[in-house]
Amino acid sequence: MAAEFTDANFQKEVLESDKLSVVDFWAEWCGPCRAIGPVVEELATQYAGKVNIGKVNVDNNANISTNFGITSIPAILFFKNGQVVDKQIGAVPKSVLEKKIQALM
Repeated sequence: MAAEFTDANFQKEVLESDKLSVVDFWAEWCGPCRAIGPVVEELATQYAGKVNIGKVNVDNNANISTNFGITSIPAILFFKNGQVVDKQIGAVPKSVLEKKIQALM
């Protein structure tokens, strides 16, 4: 299951993680976010223990969203060693995200 990242735990769980982190910035009112949600959950199960995969609700965590310039959702950011190394804006097929994960692992 995908982790829930918040303003309170983002630093420790994502930026200080020694694993690749994949973070889905989303909101409940966003149709494309709801469409990609199950894909993020599948990836979290598939890569459990290998990749840190989670979600940030932009309505509840404005600090993180502002810090990373999130203006369109869904936005999926890929973090490695505390830095954004890739991003994907908009809903995409699972295969697109898998390719990015494989390339960054």
